Amino acid sequence: MCMSVMERRLQLLLDADRYARVAAEAKRSGRSVAAVIRSAIDYRFPDAGDTGRMQAAVELLRVSATAPDHGDSSAELKAAYSDYLDEKLARQ
Repeated sequence: MCMSVMERRLQLLLDADRYARVAAEAKRSGRSVAAVIRSAIDYRFPDAGDTGRMQAAVELLRVSATAPDHGDSSAELKAAYSDYLDEKLARQ
């Protein structure tokens, strides 16, 4: 994914519920609403270079959803994912 200069402007109308969900994620993650929307677009419509990153993101989401008491901070999620990968390597 090329994160160069933004060159297209988009006006997007959202209902109150969708905006609230996007704004809540923006606040939770410390990003702008626009960054959250760009991430959602990249997630749903990856380019050819994003395939590996997309598989890793899906796996991370799966692990973070199933890991007991993994916490919400990025450090806690990284630790849960690291533990998962260690266990996966040990089984091979």
